[in-house]
Amino acid sequence: MHMLNLGILAHVDAGKTSLTERLLHSAGVIDEIGSVDDGNTRTDTLALERRRGITIKSAVVSFPLDGVTINLIDTPGHPDFIAEVERVLGVLDGVVLVISAVEGVQAQTRVLMRTLRRLRLPTLLFVNKIDRGGARHEAVLREISARLTPAIVPMGAATGLGTRTARFTAGLGPSAALDVLTGHDDALLAAYVENTVTDVALHRSLVAQTGEALVHPVYFGSAATGAGVDALLTGIETLLPAAGGDADGPVSATVFKVARGPAGEKVAYARMFSGTLRTRDRVPFGTDGAEGRITGISVFGHGTDTREDSVAAGRIARLTGLGDIRIGDAIGEPRKAYEHFFAPPTLETVVVPGPGVNRGALHLALTQLAEQDPLIGLRGDERRQETSVSLYGEVQKEVIQATLAEDYGLDVTFRETTPLCVERPVGTGQAVEFNKKDPNPFLATVGLRVDPAPVGSGVGFRLEVELGSMPYAFFKAVEDTVRETLDQGLHGWQVTDCLVTMTHSGYSPRQSHAHQAFDKSMSSTGADFRGVTPLVLIEALRRAGTRVHEPLRRFRVEAPADTLGALLPVLAGLAAVPEKTRNREDVCVLEGTVPAARVHALEQKLPGLTRGEGEMESSFAHYAPVTHGTIPQRPRTDHNPLNRKEYLLNVTRRVGV
Repeated sequence: MHMLNLGILAHVDAGKTSLTERLLHSAGVIDEIGSVDDGNTRTDTLALERRRGITIKSAVVSFPLDGVTINLIDTPGHPDFIAEVERVLGVLDGVVLVISAVEGVQAQTRVLMRTLRRLRLPTLLFVNKIDRGGARHEAVLREISARLTPAIVPMGAATGLGTRTARFTAGLGPSAALDVLTGHDDALLAAYVENTVTDVALHRSLVAQTGEALVHPVYFGSAATGAGVDALLTGIETLLPAAGGDADGPVSATVFKVARGPAGEKVAYARMFSGTLRTRDRVPFGTDGAEGRITGISVFGHGTDTREDSVAAGRIARLTGLGDIRIGDAIGEPRKAYEHFFAPPTLETVVVPGPGVNRGALHLALTQLAEQDPLIGLRGDERRQETSVSLYGEVQKEVIQATLAEDYGLDVTFRETTPLCVERPVGTGQAVEFNKKDPNPFLATVGLRVDPAPVGSGVGFRLEVELGSMPYAFFKAVEDTVRETLDQGLHGWQVTDCLVTMTHSGYSPRQSHAHQAFDKSMSSTGADFRGVTPLVLIEALRRAGTRVHEPLRRFRVEAPADTLGALLPVLAGLAAVPEKTRNREDVCVLEGTVPAARVHALEQKLPGLTRGEGEMESSFAHYAPVTHGTIPQRPRTDHNPLNRKEYLLNVTRRVGV
């Protein structure tokens, strides 16, 4: 039986989870359709998800569809949980992108579609809620074409919009389909010119181009009433490509989710791309050469997961036994590097334990949450006894707070959310510390030069010295320490978009006295290179200079035209910069950028400024130099190489000063 790993994606509240319930019901997996409002849906299993009515964690459920078994993955729609979507994209064979017939194309819809097109993931569009008041047909198709992609093929027509009797009549419109399909099919174009196009040829071209993500079929319907769902199921079965993979090949799988079992054991959700994995198999995983033994395998089928002795290519399984497994790890042969499709978190907050909360228990709980969501970046400050977490938004903060309270019994609050800035070098700077020369107390020579690099290039490291001039382990110690040190620049922020070059190297060879063992005090060790590198690097950075950049978000506000006069001063007060303004009848559309730290304030002010009629969407734009107020500083959590004396006192007692 063929397998298809299918993702359901959408902007929040487009009806994604409701559609999942309807698909499961239509496939005969469940007898009664769950309701998001009632908190009894199959995929929203967390108590918090059911109470809030939003999907927070991706969930897998399987159902048979004629000759295809569908592993359906329901993903969060709220932008605060975009990282959960990111991890799923790499294991999918196809996607259904849900759009509301009332709200139309929204901010998250565009973010998702841009990524799906870049990844060339076969995608069907389902316009939901045709039974709701205000539902639109032609207007939504125009929005999709203008704001998502013009390469769409309407798969039928919706009638009775805005009523409980709304229906979708399936039927491939030859004229509309030909305009799109002939752009990528010369044979179909020739047949069109010769007036010999057949329905079979049209459908064959549609299948081929959908599978290559060149075109996107569009269905209309209602998850609430079931209208159009049968047509969508037919499209899923006939238009999306089945999972590939050689079951007899080498084992290769990717972990996209990590959870905890009833006994606290790690459970890894993995997509098998090649080979067959069996219970008790010992397999390598991750990038550091770790190995583990598979102690349990559960595969998905008929609405639930069942214990099996093996899992083959194309399937998704829950694996136990790999205690150190992390999200993004490859099992067996790596398929490709784990990719980041969306912008990283741009906000940060300090977790404040409530009265009586044990800090050790809090740290353990936060560590387990970070296992399940690696972009909850934990940053411990031992001197201040504080832990910071990185965030996408305020809703995510509320979810972390509720999860700690309900699952771990830990009462916490948070400090004010602040933006996560970055530092970039302004110019070139270099520094060197020589072995056995004051004031260097380390038995190591390290010289480094820092140069600016193109935006988005990250951190590069290269050598200008001979690789054979000293043991490779010492070079590795320098490179690893450079990358670690760059987590905190001159102002405490992560330094990025730079090239670090090692210009000097030297060491003291292994020394020993007659008839005695190795004398560590006279011989270089990796600790010497790890100790001196931060001093050299920070001095080079100091000479190069760095500039702090803050995250900006692109915003789009639609509001009544007569409220523009009230909006503009508030935008200016929040350091927002309107870049485009246009009027559409009695509605004004404003587009521009705003500091990420001010987005929440703008969202709170908008209803009062626009009589409750204003709508806003935002997405990450870029980092820009801080130009207003004082330069933001971030408290350091390292041994502070900015202060040489303090650093040396903390790192080593072999200080000659």
